[in-house]
Amino acid sequence: MGVFTIAGLVIILTEMAVPKFYELFNPLIQALGDLGGSGSIQELEEKVAQIMSLSDEDVSLIHRGNRTKFSYNLAWARTYLKRYGVLENSDRGVWALSETGRTTQEVDPDEVKRSVHEEDRAIRENLEETTEEQEEEEEDSPELVKELRWQDEALSVVKSMSPEAFERLCQRLLRESGFIQVEVTGRVGDGGIDGKGIVKLGGIVSFHVHFQCKRYRESVSSPAIRDFRGAMVGRADKGLFLTTGTFTRDARAEAQRDGASPIDLIDGEELVVKLKEMRLGINVRMTEEISVNSEWFQRI
Repeated sequence: MGVFTIAGLVIILTEMAVPKFYELFNPLIQALGDLGGSGSIQELEEKVAQIMSLSDEDVSLIHRGNRTKFSYNLAWARTYLKRYGVLENSDRGVWALSETGRTTQEVDPDEVKRSVHEEDRAIRENLEETTEEQEEEEEDSPELVKELRWQDEALSVVKSMSPEAFERLCQRLLRESGFIQVEVTGRVGDGGIDGKGIVKLGGIVSFHVHFQCKRYRESVSSPAIRDFRGAMVGRADKGLFLTTGTFTRDARAEAQRDGASPIDLIDGEELVVKLKEMRLGINVRMTEEISVNSEWFQRI
């Protein structure tokens, strides 16, 4: 907060706080409606920020590790609304309005919180008194807490890699994703281009892609995207920017600017999710569930 005096008038400037998770309930429902009933996490973040007129600084404020406070709170909002029966999601990270959600214009945030908390109390009869923040971050939705924890741990490990090792990791990830002839160049004075590869669609049409991979701890801004585009113009069909950090809203807009060579972006959160999908350094144990079909035995 700042205090200024102009022409005898005292002007107080306050920095807008990132909305609380429950303040995001109705903007999130509206965002899904505007997007046709479903959307990816990135689409939802951009649409909610637009609906709430949030500044780039508001949505870029880091909460902890690589996750922004806005992204963190929106994740909790999605979880609460899912448990309330308004939202549903697929294994591929697409969120959608449920059958109930499609006929819901808005919800009472207090009622949503109360419903979820009562459900938790029914499950844990000996629930201890906690602060509101502890309830938000620890007591509710153990699935989300677990998800956030492994992502934070994975990002911490990736950020500790040397620049050369991180480039090799990105090279391996692209190969596992179907790229061929993936080379890491990383030559000095090459405008930030760290490597190149070819992706073939349907075994017929191919695109030459130049990529940049940076271990950023903060947000990548639009000038970095412009510099990368300037280096790849005339040399590749598309660009790919991978980072352990995040991208500002201006950077995302610049990457898809009309009339300019398109650049795809993969931030830290998306990076570790892809590593998990490819089982690259992230192990996933599947639990075998066994049930006995007594009726089958009776039919023998």
